[in-house]
Amino acid sequence: MTTVDVAVVGAGPYGLSAAAYSIEAGLDTQVFGRPMYAWARHMPVGMLLKSEPFASHLADPAGEYTLGTYCEAHDFPYATYQPTPVERFVDYGRWFGEKAVGDRITPVDVSLVDRQDGEFLLTLTSGEQVRARTVVMAVGFLPFARTPKALAPLPEPLLTHSSQVHDLSEYAGQRVAVVGAGQSAIETACLLREAGAEPHLIARGPELIWNADPVGKRSLVSRVLAPQSGLGSGLRSWVWSERPSVVPFLPAAMRRRIVRTTLGPAGSWWLKERFTGITTTLGARLREARRAGDGVELTLQERSGGGQVRVHADRVIAATGYAVDLRRLDLFAPALRASILQERFAPLLSRRFESSATGLFFVGLAAAPTFGPLMRFVHGTRFAAATLAPALVERVTGLRGDHVRPLATAPRPRTGEPSCR
Repeated sequence: MTTVDVAVVGAGPYGLSAAAYSIEAGLDTQVFGRPMYAWARHMPVGMLLKSEPFASHLADPAGEYTLGTYCEAHDFPYATYQPTPVERFVDYGRWFGEKAVGDRITPVDVSLVDRQDGEFLLTLTSGEQVRARTVVMAVGFLPFARTPKALAPLPEPLLTHSSQVHDLSEYAGQRVAVVGAGQSAIETACLLREAGAEPHLIARGPELIWNADPVGKRSLVSRVLAPQSGLGSGLRSWVWSERPSVVPFLPAAMRRRIVRTTLGPAGSWWLKERFTGITTTLGARLREARRAGDGVELTLQERSGGGQVRVHADRVIAATGYAVDLRRLDLFAPALRASILQERFAPLLSRRFESSATGLFFVGLAAAPTFGPLMRFVHGTRFAAATLAPALVERVTGLRGDHVRPLATAPRPRTGEPSCR
């Protein structure tokens, strides 16, 4: 049976970045999972990334394999305010994996993580088993999809979470209720209409919020008062984006509030025109959902004190986000799960991403309750990987991880015309 120093569970942006840093640190590292699978199969065809290109790099210690480098090599445009198609981002992630991780990727999923004799035992869906001295859980967003309780009575395929929507052509000719007010809901509605469906967006808020239109050259005062960061402009966003190491020192309730309220539901500026004319019901709370013939009937309560509204649709898409909840992650053996201390079902992590189960680390969305909203975005891969690598070295070797290469300087935001031509 093979034994490795580091087993990375998940081959998305966080898993590949963590592996790149771990390999550079000299650790025998193996990634388990299909590279960029969730992005390739659980994002709608035609989607554009909301994050700016400069905030969409995966992380390797030398900073060689950025999205900008990939675009230059493939003659693709790369510029601020020029959204990246999801298909291009998927290809970039796989290219990154080939360059920075190489043959350390096993494209097979993990079905069980257990602990035996001070090491971890991973069982793969192929039936093979691998032992590991440390494990990095980089499972992404799929296990944590959140659907309102009111929609629970609806069976599949009448009800689908937006994370399960890929080919929107299957909705052509159908009336589709989209529940949500964020980027996922708004863009899904746009893509549905463009695919020949009749979307109807339903949201609790009284109005939809849109991110500000692009601003050209900003004044010095504007840049000081609202600095640009990987999470957008504004001093608070800059702190959460560029100084996430301060977040674990904050009270738990404050951290939860920061994650909940930072970059709340909003649509990108480039969706405004595409969204024009789509049917919406705003300021209404979902009360009940039931099957009605071959379709569904949703009962909404107007929040202004008005009456009830009924919406009929053929299908419903819940674009209602994600909530970290280890109960939804069925990979752990019972004894190992019991050893992971939690707070509101999220893992309690050290300042180096380690859980209470020594040697078991969490990165990505699962780490957001500890490190803040940065962990919801690709921009967080560099901080996570650079912080994690020394801790892995110490757990594997018993020595301080000071020899691990320092965090490379992140590429600066760039504006203007595409720079890869």
